[in-house]
Amino acid sequence: MQLNFHIKKMILWNQIFKKQTMEYKKLTIVISPFQEWLRDILTSQLAEIGFDSFVDTKTGVDAYIPALQYDKGELNAVLDEFSEDFSFDVKSELIEDRNWNEEWEKNYFKPLVVADKCVIRAPFHKEFPHMDYEIVIEPNMAFGTGNHETTTMMLEYILKHDLSNKTVLDMGCGTGILGILCSMKGAKAVTAIDIDEWSYDGTLGNTRLNKIFNIDVKLGDATTLGNQTFDLILANIQRNVLLNDMPKYNEVLYTGGTLIMSGFYSEDIPVIKEKAESLGLKDAGHTVRNNWVAYSFTK
Repeated sequence: MQLNFHIKKMILWNQIFKKQTMEYKKLTIVISPFQEWLRDILTSQLAEIGFDSFVDTKTGVDAYIPALQYDKGELNAVLDEFSEDFSFDVKSELIEDRNWNEEWEKNYFKPLVVADKCVIRAPFHKEFPHMDYEIVIEPNMAFGTGNHETTTMMLEYILKHDLSNKTVLDMGCGTGILGILCSMKGAKAVTAIDIDEWSYDGTLGNTRLNKIFNIDVKLGDATTLGNQTFDLILANIQRNVLLNDMPKYNEVLYTGGTLIMSGFYSEDIPVIKEKAESLGLKDAGHTVRNNWVAYSFTK
């Protein structure tokens, strides 16, 4: 998923990873009334003032910042921009020094098995089950390790289908995990695109880790798509981006091809379905898991 839109979805340990020990300030921010789009904006603005790790909650976000960098005045300035329409309950706690690399390995990224066919692990994992497919992901960020429902549902779809000789587009590729599995499943060529430079670099690195050589990684959004056409398009992004970019996806999808979209909630199904069908796409079914949706359409 594109990090600019989905940084809020999972822990991004990009800065924590680089430090062996450091005291962190954890802020638990509750938004009333809760709006997902506001959480997105807050996460982006908090990142600009030094917060470097985020975890979604049902009512807001947990945000982490090195304790020495925390400035309450800067935080209040961000929240005050929305104070006319929203209220914020903020609780803080100091997280003691610890080895964050060890913390990640122990608590946040364990080998993951998908559909009893694929194992996703980090380079540091020494013990893991052996499956038909093994994907190694460098956990410089959590989204794309397969733990999120949207990623898992996409992986399950890929595992169920023969992609031999297929051309695939992975929009909002994150760590590149979906494109990597598509290649392992026989895809002839994969194009992986993400608007975020961390994701671009991470996908390049992960393709090398997995010895995958038929993935073309690009930095950008749907406007980077040219005349190339695809048998399968995977777009695990966000509702508004999907609605905006769906006409372009449809344009580059082969007749008979499949578009699978995820990154939105079950209450968004009607608007996603309406937009897709207005473009002539045919409903091919959807999966819901913990209110997250993966929706398939054919052309």
